Amino acid sequence: MVHPTWATPPAVFRVADSMRPGIEPRMLRRANEDRSLGAWLGDAGLDADALASVHAGNFPGLLQALKGSLLATTFQKNMLIVVRSDAAALHTHFVALERPMGLAADVKRLHVGTSRSVCEFRNLPAIAARVDPSAGHDAVYLKRNEHVTGSIDVHEIAFAGDECWYVNTLFSCLCTLDAAYSFVPRWRPPFITGYAPEDRCHLNGVAIVDGRPRYVTALGASNAPQGWRDNKRDGGVLIDVDTGQTIVRGLSMPHSPRWYRDRLWLLESGRGSLATVDLATGRVDTVIQLPGFTRGLDFCGPLAFVGLSQLRASNPFTDIPLTDQNPDRASGIWVVNIESGQTVAFLRFAAAVEEIFAVQLLRGVMFPHIVERDAGILGSTWALPPAAMANVEFAPEQSAL
Repeated sequence: MVHPTWATPPAVFRVADSMRPGIEPRMLRRANEDRSLGAWLGDAGLDADALASVHAGNFPGLLQALKGSLLATTFQKNMLIVVRSDAAALHTHFVALERPMGLAADVKRLHVGTSRSVCEFRNLPAIAARVDPSAGHDAVYLKRNEHVTGSIDVHEIAFAGDECWYVNTLFSCLCTLDAAYSFVPRWRPPFITGYAPEDRCHLNGVAIVDGRPRYVTALGASNAPQGWRDNKRDGGVLIDVDTGQTIVRGLSMPHSPRWYRDRLWLLESGRGSLATVDLATGRVDTVIQLPGFTRGLDFCGPLAFVGLSQLRASNPFTDIPLTDQNPDRASGIWVVNIESGQTVAFLRFAAAVEEIFAVQLLRGVMFPHIVERDAGILGSTWALPPAAMANVEFAPEQSAL
């Protein structure tokens, strides 16, 4: 039996019913080009094997068919991870960043929220040959700006029209950025009376609808400092940004709300599930339960890409249904067919990477590279407006003596 197929012009990928976690697991081939990574591993007391992982044998072909790659963050290990396919092999590219959480990316740009700032990268594919002529990079995201926000715990970032929105968890609000300020508050839940760095409700996710923020998730409807912690198991809420009304209560640690195929989806992380929400009735329907704390979500065709975390005993998100029901939790990225409710592929980290935060499919970019600290590249690369580029003068090449 074959599931319905989806077209990703000009390719079509078919998902077989027999594909389950455990199908032909393969060791992940690592491609750690970032020059600062070795130093970072040494400082952390780790070696390259700590970044090992296994994946379903069909994962490389899946990314090839979608003509894309995956981005993920793990604040627990201070890394941005790029997952990309090269024929039958799956590669990872690790970039050391300080406590990365939320991210947003497209073919032109990449924004990542870190411990005290938002890092902005721009795609300059023309420098790919300078980075590594043999690698075949079709995109090179070069760090261009870093906006210092102070510690605000940027849990999600979303491009919406001409704006970029940030979920400011510490101050319990949605915000945008302005060069004159740390951040500009734009919206807060009605039960939040003012701005304070107190993480009152653990606002953590935003769904964009028609080019603007429309729905958000929070772990509790609290106005007290860290008050959401009083009921982690089922105190979560889904809120309508336009009306301020709470659409659903009683969720178990909801994250990653998304508007897709004219439906609202979210991850009920405390149950390890992917679910849909009926906005008219508030009914929550579970599509699938997965073997980990679900956080980080993106879609393409009938596929959902879901981040999973193990949640060790020291994590403050324990004492929830997931930890009661599933002691063997995984960390990685699971791929789910939302039409059949079945897992079709997975990438599981085997050692040091115990938590995944954000997950995004980078459409139209198959083998990207990210330059964050390479002084040689950053110091000798200039991006100018087209009008200025037309007047750039290069000295004639000197003949070798």
